[in-house]
Amino acid sequence: MSLAIITGSTGLVGSETVNFFHDKGFDVIGIDNNFRKVFFGKNGSTNWIKTKLIKRNKNFKNFSIDIRSFDKLNKIFKKYKKNISVIVHCAAQPSHDYGKNFPFLDFSINASGTLNLLELTKKYCPDSPFIFMSTNKVYGDNPNKLKIFEKKTRWELSQEDKIFKGISENFSIDNATHSFFGVSKAYADLIVQEYGKNVGLKTVCFRGGCITGPNHSGASLHGFLSYLVKSSLIQKKYNLIGYKGKQVRDNLHSSDLVNCFWEFYKKPRYGEVYNMGGGRYSNCSILEALSIVEDLTNIKIKRKILKTPRVGDHIWYISNLNKFKQHYPKWNQKYNTKKIIKELIDYSSYEL
Repeated sequence: MSLAIITGSTGLVGSETVNFFHDKGFDVIGIDNNFRKVFFGKNGSTNWIKTKLIKRNKNFKNFSIDIRSFDKLNKIFKKYKKNISVIVHCAAQPSHDYGKNFPFLDFSINASGTLNLLELTKKYCPDSPFIFMSTNKVYGDNPNKLKIFEKKTRWELSQEDKIFKGISENFSIDNATHSFFGVSKAYADLIVQEYGKNVGLKTVCFRGGCITGPNHSGASLHGFLSYLVKSSLIQKKYNLIGYKGKQVRDNLHSSDLVNCFWEFYKKPRYGEVYNMGGGRYSNCSILEALSIVEDLTNIKIKRKILKTPRVGDHIWYISNLNKFKQHYPKWNQKYNTKKIIKELIDYSSYEL
């Protein structure tokens, strides 16, 4: 029996991963206690995704377990042991604002929860790849120190700038303001690397840009494209927080990301790190995203520009994907930003 353990299994990336590995013939154990409802309110609840996953996947079981509970996790790992073929760790406290207000909770989930999973992998299935969903927020606000300039709809780098094609994995995480969320994820990122380099586990950190897709329970504090589309369709005012709404994000569809996981699973490495987002192929500013949504829906979006940015937020961030593409040349992106938004609109319209 090949078994995949997916934490955060009813979230955006986790649910995509559940479906993908199930379709590849794996039995799948999901670990998710719907804590997003606590972080983001009822609109952040992922129970609707859990219902879909159970209905779709006959060899899927979801356990409502908090990853901070070592004993409860231990029971699952002990039961399945070396039948566990891969661990994909997507569970997290993902909000900058929530992390600042509840730092102990933030750190215990993102840092201690990750350590629990690594220790159990080492104990029960040390040959199985451990795939960790990290974040570009480990770089803090260092990207804001780049030589960006203002254009009509976005902040941008000169094409002559050596970082124009995107930020690579050797970009510094030091001497920066990270946000509490960024700090707790940076710890998790580093400890995942350490278990690869020092302990010998087959680990990888994917430092994600803006990951999105139709299973995203977008909220005002997390999941900007999903929330933007929903705000448009229900004609709710959208707040642009800081930087005139010209801040740039690279956007990656969750299915493109999960295909990265698959490539790593087939040919794992030890303590590896990849920046993973839309890159130069798929990126936009918030203003540009608004324009795309308005063009596709013919709905004028009400907006309000707030001058004060979130702590540690990026003015410009595009991932350099060259390292991953060199290691895994068969991987290709299928979605650019416009295609992602079109799918979000179609899906949200159906759901509404």
